[in-house]
Amino acid sequence: MFKKIEIWILYFFILLGIPITIFFGVLVRQELTGSIKLGKISKAALFLAEIPTNLREFIKSGDLQVEDRFFDLKGFNGTPNLDTSYLLLSRYDGNLGEGVVELVDLTNFKVLHTWNPDIDNLNKSVEKIDEFKNLNRDSNDSRYLLRHPILLNDGGLVFKDHAPLVKIDSCSNPIFQNKHDPFHHSIEKDYKGNLWVPSHMYPQSLPAEKVGRNIVDEGGYYDDGIVKVSPYGEILFEKSVSQIFIDNGLEYLLFAAGINKFDEDPIHLNDIQPVNFDGEFWKKGDVFLSLRHQSMLLLYRPSTNKIIWKETGPFFYQHDINILSDHEISIFNNNGKTFVNGDIVDGHNEVLIYDFKAEEYSSYLRDSLIKNDVRTFGQGRSKILPNGDLFVEETEYGRTLYFNSDGSLRWAHYNRAKNDKVYYAAWSRILFNDLDIDLVNNFLKTRGNCNE
Repeated sequence: MFKKIEIWILYFFILLGIPITIFFGVLVRQELTGSIKLGKISKAALFLAEIPTNLREFIKSGDLQVEDRFFDLKGFNGTPNLDTSYLLLSRYDGNLGEGVVELVDLTNFKVLHTWNPDIDNLNKSVEKIDEFKNLNRDSNDSRYLLRHPILLNDGGLVFKDHAPLVKIDSCSNPIFQNKHDPFHHSIEKDYKGNLWVPSHMYPQSLPAEKVGRNIVDEGGYYDDGIVKVSPYGEILFEKSVSQIFIDNGLEYLLFAAGINKFDEDPIHLNDIQPVNFDGEFWKKGDVFLSLRHQSMLLLYRPSTNKIIWKETGPFFYQHDINILSDHEISIFNNNGKTFVNGDIVDGHNEVLIYDFKAEEYSSYLRDSLIKNDVRTFGQGRSKILPNGDLFVEETEYGRTLYFNSDGSLRWAHYNRAKNDKVYYAAWSRILFNDLDIDLVNNFLKTRGNCNE
């Protein structure tokens, strides 16, 4: 049994603890501000003070670890491509504990260049820090993914992760941060070289009596916006998708589908695909939109604020629209469904082709995706190349695959670290056409020496 402690002893230690606590705080502050220090004593004080934060971030970084379905497979496995092509491989590096982007030569799987920016340093300049902290669950260096990076003509790399839109140079030094609103999901380039990126508009653009003004992590409304940004970070166009619905007679899909319960995320915009040529079914300047929580695709004309075409199903929680020809698009169909016991992929992922002329869907290399058990639930990318080959990213399992046009698996990349754990992929981009190859060649010739 414990003995009773005299009350005066308790008071003595409380009083003694006050100056000790103050002195400890002074040591930590001096170490942080760079003022007069007490050598190893102040460094030790700072180390002790940061233990809870470091421990929390260490635990959180485990969230970017994914289920291991691939036994001991790691890195690239298979046969390199014969034709010149490259991969902007965006992934969480479990060895570094950070997100990185690697430029990979797919004819030999060699890494030609790596970007690894200091995210913590970038975050110090974010003015809307409270909103970004709440909305950006991956705001620090150990949690940040450089999602869907794109290499621009001037050699800059642009990316984001539910955070400011960032552009860095070849040495990962910042060129700009657009901090207007948190940006998320895809980045695509139009025929003028401008970028189309989804955002979360905050404060919300819709009236407060409809959606309130809470930030997202406090039950606030996700006011997804489509944003056109110049290569220099200037916003050229911005429009709320919810407002597009209202303007085009679809408001019932926002506020009458929650069964007497407010739906804070009815849209979930995950891809904006700009149209870069005129055709029978669209015009240059239009944009295709993928709306995950509506299982809907839209063709929207910003110049007139009109929805030209919309479609729901036969896809579920889909991602990644690509334009294949003057009358065809492809869609990455997650086949994600919410049943009584939770969210699942009902079978396997699928790449669908929609033919506007025939007004019908077809499944591309379906048996190959089934055979290789491709089934990411909430993310994923696909690209059908002109020669019929198929590129797929199984984001939530850290696997990237490349199929030959006959359906055979040519190669796959498994994002396994030295600790034998597998981590997230982050919307990698395959570069294969003449413009892409010229872009990469120019970058490799003009990139700076990052050791200088």
